[in-house]
Amino acid sequence: MFYFKSLRILFIIFSAFCMMDLSAQERPVDLVRPLVDAANSRWFYFNSATRPFGMVNLSPDMKIDGAWESGYRYNLDSIRSISHIHAWQLSGIPVLPVTGDFKGHLGPDVYRSKFSHANEEVRPGYHQFFLEDYGVNVELTSTTRVGFHRYTFPTDKRAHILLDLTTPLGPSTTERGYFKKVSDTEIEGWALMGPTRRRPKSTYVYYVIQLDQAADEISAWQDGSIIGEIESLKGPGIGAYFSFETLSNPVVQMKVGISYTSVQNARNNLETEAPGWDFDGVRSDADETWNEWLSKIEVEGGTDTMRMRFYTDLWHALQGRRIISDANGAYCDMTGSSPRIGQIPLDDQGKPKFNHYNSDSFWGAQWTLNTLWHLVYPRVSEEFVNSMLLMYRDGGMIPRGPSGGNYTYVMTGASSTPFIVSAYQKGIRGFDIDLAFEGLVTNHLPGGIMSKAGYEHDTYLGGGLEFYVDRGYVPYPLPKSGHSAHEDGAGQTLEYAYQDWTLSRLAEALGRENDAYYFGERAKNYKNLWMQDEGMMWIKDLDGNWEKPVDRLRYGHGWVEGNAAQFNWWVPHDVNGLSHLMGGHKSFVDRLNKAFVAAEKHDFTSGKSHSVETVEEYRRIEINYGNQPSMHTAYLFNYVGAPWLTQYWSRRVVQDVYSGVSPQYGYSGDEDQGLMGSLAVLMKIGLFSMKGGCDIRPIYELGSPIFDKVTIHLDSDYYTGSTFVIAVDKNGPQRPYIKSASLNGQAWGKSFIYHEDLVKGGVLNLSMAKKANKKWGISLADLPPSMTSN
Repeated sequence: MFYFKSLRILFIIFSAFCMMDLSAQERPVDLVRPLVDAANSRWFYFNSATRPFGMVNLSPDMKIDGAWESGYRYNLDSIRSISHIHAWQLSGIPVLPVTGDFKGHLGPDVYRSKFSHANEEVRPGYHQFFLEDYGVNVELTSTTRVGFHRYTFPTDKRAHILLDLTTPLGPSTTERGYFKKVSDTEIEGWALMGPTRRRPKSTYVYYVIQLDQAADEISAWQDGSIIGEIESLKGPGIGAYFSFETLSNPVVQMKVGISYTSVQNARNNLETEAPGWDFDGVRSDADETWNEWLSKIEVEGGTDTMRMRFYTDLWHALQGRRIISDANGAYCDMTGSSPRIGQIPLDDQGKPKFNHYNSDSFWGAQWTLNTLWHLVYPRVSEEFVNSMLLMYRDGGMIPRGPSGGNYTYVMTGASSTPFIVSAYQKGIRGFDIDLAFEGLVTNHLPGGIMSKAGYEHDTYLGGGLEFYVDRGYVPYPLPKSGHSAHEDGAGQTLEYAYQDWTLSRLAEALGRENDAYYFGERAKNYKNLWMQDEGMMWIKDLDGNWEKPVDRLRYGHGWVEGNAAQFNWWVPHDVNGLSHLMGGHKSFVDRLNKAFVAAEKHDFTSGKSHSVETVEEYRRIEINYGNQPSMHTAYLFNYVGAPWLTQYWSRRVVQDVYSGVSPQYGYSGDEDQGLMGSLAVLMKIGLFSMKGGCDIRPIYELGSPIFDKVTIHLDSDYYTGSTFVIAVDKNGPQRPYIKSASLNGQAWGKSFIYHEDLVKGGVLNLSMAKKANKKWGISLADLPPSMTSN
């Protein structure tokens, strides 16, 4: 009797377990959907077989020529290469397994292969697909600096693995290459990737390729003609390939170690990170690594799709900006007249103290990476600051978007300043703050990076900084052009004013009163663009005249990747000051709310893909959550006594812009190396930082979390708390409004919380409602502070 009773109890327990919500059993890594928006991928967007910030980002390429609309493109049906580098202005080492008569010398348009999504698996750290033309099953995984391949060939055809050192690849041409046979299972060499407009110098990518079985032949081609077996070859238009019979062993494994410094370091990277041939072990380690990183934020509630998209957003926040230093700390410095191999300082165990990084601009990072990385991944933030300072030591400027050791001068202003300032203000201080302050001041003065507009390599004209300092604004057009991108004086002026404010906050924190005053005064320059007659920010020419006619929706022409309607709200450091110019908080709220009502008609973006967002008519919009200038707009309401509108509109933006897991859309044209992914994460957990966390007492403004519970695991090396929990009661799609709140058991009436309180750990309880509570978070004492007091 006892036996059957026990069985019954076990059955009930088992049945209850099976009926539990799947969210109780899922791992974050299993929820990631790498194919989101893959139909609109640019070269560095797509990720599969890679690690967090990995030097290697190994994946197949459907389109190989061009920085935009290239790499993995979901709607194309042929694979032209499998390449190891998909980074900001960097590419390299394309390979492909093929069978039958060799066609590699004829180029990727000939040797490409059909494939089908029906025979494909993609997840973090792993990619599998089948090359239909060759009958080859391909599996890919990686370590940080090593690509690991496993090919299953048919047994009735001669097999080859080609390395194409001829083809253009993403943003770069391949100028020339070199290969040397080391043994029947190994070759080594380099590819010299040509310069781009953004990266002005050719860049070497070194490689070591090893197979787990010997090739019958190692051959080469040059200029479209097969040379045959050869020990080594150097020059333009070359390629190499392994050939072998696979009747007895159709599975061939290959490892590719890469480096930007030398063949020796490529080999050391390979031997350090992937010494054996356990493909499944490396794949499993990649899986566990991603799960560990993603589990720093745990979410509960919502739908399966909501959680899938959330962890896909978080995954993208840890991608794109890639390591370029070797496992031993060697790195390539391209800031001088010729390449130089530098060395990152080593710790007591002989390991590099930090990694050196490649990245697109930090333009817009104040609202995204600053908040997410500093809070959840402070060690990453600290490494990036040290990487920036390393480049300052080498080249004399803190970069705003370095590529392969080069300055690119991408975008405008000194976008790295808020990132470094915010890190320091939040207690992330494992870097030389005196050197950092010196470099930041250099960047903000004539001859610094603020003097340069986009991709301005040889002059200091496009930034218009001298006019900004002398006249209080950057005129449009400039009297002398730097022949650079984004010479848009009004947008530059607003950006500079905010960045000056952030530097003034660091100066005050460091007790540098004169610097704090000087940059604090410059931070008021935004007022010089206020056109009182029109009640808006507008464009001034060199003589101080307003541009005519006034067209507030015209894209560019004085505005950096936006228009006057969008930049009208671009005063994040002084929302109160902007509100005063607009006639007070009520007028501010009414105007901004009308802008959102208009923006809702076009889903808050200028299109769902880059090919659409560049069409002029789609750019004539009030708010664009597909690009950086509008990222902050939903959270402005918190500052002017209408937090319920922040709650409502931020929830609407998430619903229309950052929802779903379709390959056809997801980031409205450009995810920008973690910026949009980070923004989506922050909006979904209900935290934001208007001023980029650069106050002496940084704050987080509250939005409308879409999940029932959010647990942030804090890093004990940086923060005293263990976890910070956002517990949301009565949440749902039709309940976006905060009815009441408490922090650690005490009633909370502010629409923000201080960083110092959050990182002590604790619980923020939010009770949500269908109807707005217009009495919560509205008193002057409960509003977030601005440069201008209420």
